[in-house]
Amino acid sequence: MNPENLKKLVEVQMPFGKYKGRFIADLPGNYLNWFAAKGFPEGSLGQLLALMHELDHNGLKYLLEPLRKKES
Repeated sequence: MNPENLKKLVEVQMPFGKYKGRFIADLPGNYLNWFAAKGFPEGSLGQLLALMHELDHNGLKYLLEPLRKKES
């Protein structure tokens, strides 16, 4: 896991779909589960979504809180 990708989760917004404009870190678990079942997009967006899915699925979203505070 690239630590820089954790920071991107609180900086990068979803570029399309129902949650367009929402930060990747703020996407709901059921949406991430849907991508996991259907397949993540290619490229860096897919990698970020897959990482967020793992964090959400394993109850590790709290790891992003210190990164959010730095952005404020």
